[in-house]
Amino acid sequence: MSATRESIAVDGALAGSSMKGASKPRAKASRTVRVGRGNAGERRGGRSQEVGGNASVAPQLVLVGAEPRVDLLPSEVHVHRRERAAIRRAWLAVVVVAALVIAATAGAAAESVHSRVDLATANTETNALASQQGQFTDLRDVEQQTALREAAQTVGGSTEINWSDLLHRVANSLPAGVTITSLSIDAANATTPYTQATTPLQGQRVATIQLQAVSASVPAVPTWLDAVKELPGYVDANAGSVTQASGAGEYTVALTIHVGEKAYDGRYAADKTGGE
Repeated sequence: MSATRESIAVDGALAGSSMKGASKPRAKASRTVRVGRGNAGERRGGRSQEVGGNASVAPQLVLVGAEPRVDLLPSEVHVHRRERAAIRRAWLAVVVVAALVIAATAGAAAESVHSRVDLATANTETNALASQQGQFTDLRDVEQQTALREAAQTVGGSTEINWSDLLHRVANSLPAGVTITSLSIDAANATTPYTQATTPLQGQRVATIQLQAVSASVPAVPTWLDAVKELPGYVDANAGSVTQASGAGEYTVALTIHVGEKAYDGRYAADKTGGE
């Protein structure tokens, strides 16, 4: 080749060691081959050839003595191998997904079985309780009737007034020398509301006490009216008339007392609350 020359530089240590004698084993050495382009002014001769001048291309180092390896397989083989690896990974993914689906299905089936077992157990307990309650049907009927009677008693007694105590207080409020001769009571009940006064400025009432009293002297009506204000549930009171019987000298007084809801004793409501 006229345009290109190869310059091979062999390590001097290798040449020197071969000259010293055959008694020593030759050390395996690697050779470095420097390949480059020379110019037209090359110089030939001797064992070594050197390329003179400046090379236009940088030399390349090639390692000589390594084990040679050559891949003679066609490219289709490598493509086939890559495709087989991709297929194996795809099938592995399919297997993993199938395993997850099977596990989820098994878990759902187990939960369904557990739920059915719990439902059956609850139904059995319900039937057992119903059977036991059937043994106490009479007792339950008695309890219901008792509760109904208590409710009726509470409603019926909601308008009840302790008349014994109230009338005793009215008698204690009489002035000295005054005696009650007649008494009438009009009160509300649980089913009929009490009729209220049509006169303005009169309070709500639930009962009215009308009484007549006699006295040997003119009774102290204002004092009496002040005394009845202490009655429980008092709303108002007024003296209708004061008359004197002819020839007897006795005075007759007509008094009307109205009481409100505070006069209710609430006995049955208190008993119900205490029972609860």
